[in-house]
Amino acid sequence: MSITKSQDKTDHLQALGKGGETTYQLDGPHSGILETFPNNYPNRPYIVSVEFPEYTSLCPMTGQPDFGVIIVEYIPKERIVESKSIKLYFFAYRNHQSFMETIANTMLEDFVEALDPLWCRVKGLFSPRGATTLHVFAEHFDTGADNLDEIKVIVSEWKQEASRHSS
Repeated sequence: MSITKSQDKTDHLQALGKGGETTYQLDGPHSGILETFPNNYPNRPYIVSVEFPEYTSLCPMTGQPDFGVIIVEYIPKERIVESKSIKLYFFAYRNHQSFMETIANTMLEDFVEALDPLWCRVKGLFSPRGATTLHVFAEHFDTGADNLDEIKVIVSEWKQEASRHSS
C-alpha cells in the first residue's frame, strides 16, 4: 500500500513536535502559539469550527478555576490554524487569571491576528459558578473583504443551523 500526501504545506509547523515531543507554553496565552498553514481553497468561503470542551482558566479575584467550552468558528482567507497549536493555546490559559469577557475577546483578537480571517467568532460557554452561567460571544468581520455580503449570508445561515457540531 502506498501513502499519499495532500498539497498542505506543513514543513514549518512546530506544535506537533519532533519525535512526539510537545512543548507547553504555560507562561500565558498569546497569538504566537497559534501556528498556521496556507489555505488551499482561498476562493471558496467555508467555515472551520473548533470546539474545545476542556477549557480552564482562573478567576482574577479569587484564583478559583473557571471551566467552560470554547468554540472558535472562522471563514479563512489565506491561512488555517493548525489544530494542535489551538490546544496548546487553550492550555496556556490554565494558569491565567482573567474575567470571562476579557478571555473571549482576547481569544478573538489572537485568532484574528494569527489568521486575518474573513470572519471569526469565539464563543465562551462557561460553566456555572455561584448559580450563574455566563456565555460570551465575540465576533469579527473583515469589513474590507470584496465578498463581505456573501460572507454575511454564509455566517447568518451557519448561525441558524440547529446542530452545527453533529452529523
